[in-house]
Amino acid sequence: MKTSPRPATSGPSKAARPLRVWFLSREYRGIAGAGGVQDVTCDLAEALARAGVRVTVVLPRYGFVPAADLGFRPLDLGFDIDMNYTHEERRERVAFHALRRRGVEIVLVEADRFAEKHGVYAYTAEEEAADPTHRRGAGHYDYFAMNVLHQKAALALAVARGRAPEVFHCHDGHTATLPALMRELEGFRVFFRRSAALVTLHNAGIGYHQEIQDLPFARANTGLPWRVITGSLLNGAFDPFLAGAAYAPMNTVSENYARELQETELDALTGWLGHALRDRGVRLEGITNGINPDAFDPRRHRRLGLAAPFDPATGDLAGKAACRRRLLADLAAGRTGRAAAIGSLDTAADVPLLTAVTRLSEQKGMDILAEALEDLLVEEPDFGVLILGAGERAVEERLARLAERPEHAGRFLLLLGHDPALALKVYAAGDFFLIPSRYEPCGLTDFMAQLMGNLPVVHLTGGLVKVRDGFNGYGYAPNTPAALKAAVVRALRDHRQRPQVLDRMRRDAVRHIREHFTWERVRGRYLDLYRQALRAVAGGSGPVRRRRRP
Repeated sequence: MKTSPRPATSGPSKAARPLRVWFLSREYRGIAGAGGVQDVTCDLAEALARAGVRVTVVLPRYGFVPAADLGFRPLDLGFDIDMNYTHEERRERVAFHALRRRGVEIVLVEADRFAEKHGVYAYTAEEEAADPTHRRGAGHYDYFAMNVLHQKAALALAVARGRAPEVFHCHDGHTATLPALMRELEGFRVFFRRSAALVTLHNAGIGYHQEIQDLPFARANTGLPWRVITGSLLNGAFDPFLAGAAYAPMNTVSENYARELQETELDALTGWLGHALRDRGVRLEGITNGINPDAFDPRRHRRLGLAAPFDPATGDLAGKAACRRRLLADLAAGRTGRAAAIGSLDTAADVPLLTAVTRLSEQKGMDILAEALEDLLVEEPDFGVLILGAGERAVEERLARLAERPEHAGRFLLLLGHDPALALKVYAAGDFFLIPSRYEPCGLTDFMAQLMGNLPVVHLTGGLVKVRDGFNGYGYAPNTPAALKAAVVRALRDHRQRPQVLDRMRRDAVRHIREHFTWERVRGRYLDLYRQALRAVAGGSGPVRRRRRP
């Protein structure tokens, strides 16, 4: 007799099988990326795979992702997903592509809703040109339905394959509703009754929750009961983080950010999400992101596209100077990759170079940097500025006006756009790397810069406290233009007067990363959280019961 597929079971035999973990993410390095999430998901997935975990990553197939060219092959699977609107019952068709890379299975969800998008989270200039209502930099109008389709498609794929993973690892608000979906929807709750979930909060800032004010639409689109919708409200909106927190443990990406969210008034920048979780008895675990140092090792210069090798860990920086000369020559010749150049840069090799590779937004403090540079470029004559990034139009325009001033010719070059290959060259060329973020859950660019001998200058918030002032970079507080300017002036003074101090800081920075922040060290903490999540569902499949704090 033909039997139906059985979900994962617990028991003695389970321990003998490799742990199966499915990642849900909207980003993955080398396929689709917009920020640090792409690096975290890729590096953590590969680190887990090296430890024997069977990892599958599920993400949308956006219109800009050439699946076949990247080596993906279609799966012989396709089905309809319930995607109701408030007054309309509807379904959407999904199919799948898959490949295996470095021990990780990567699955793309094919759907019309994803294929029409040219950006991961926001509309591009090309989309605005085709439809003026899709303004460049604005989030997708159907962001909530995109997230729901992604999550339902992943759950349905596991059912179709006939085997539930032990753990779903949900990355950020885009996927945080999945624990509720698999526990509450009739088509999923039995099949996944012994599967667990973990929600990682990469950014809790306002605008990152993926919340929705239209509660009837949230109810229709997700299919969740009204008690779940109304029980997951933050400031009157359905909040995916609150929905997921009732069914799964949660962590964020640094210990200090977890503390700030639940113990300080910095949580106001999230709409008080951290305190809402705390009031429900949810304790955010903090796990500082790791990095793969070999991926940013300038001794392997050809793999990184650099002009010459160098080694900050030993003080061998001759190749770093060669990298800077090559980059400035390329930029002067108009070879700016996928970025548009505004301003110019032709400083001498011994003149310190301030750099940034970032999203040009107020959250990243780039308006604060612009104000600080107004004074610095007048008061400190011997330094150059090189910034690569894109983001909020007002911030882009402010920096562009500053770079275009005739008196700043040869000292300030703004590269508007996203270009990973060019970013590596900026890291390698710079002396100091500016991170004036208003808040920063973890920060990875400080790691990348340090590994390239580019000392960070950071606002001491969130995960950026791993930069210790005078040890592996420069830290400052409060986050004002005056405090940032003072930190830069200290760095420039050390460059002129105490080069041996910079050499020591570069060595300490690389050593500190290799001793404390590799993914091989960090993955053990995630494995602990997976085990915690599995224990939480071992006795039943309902919402996580937590004692409320007094």
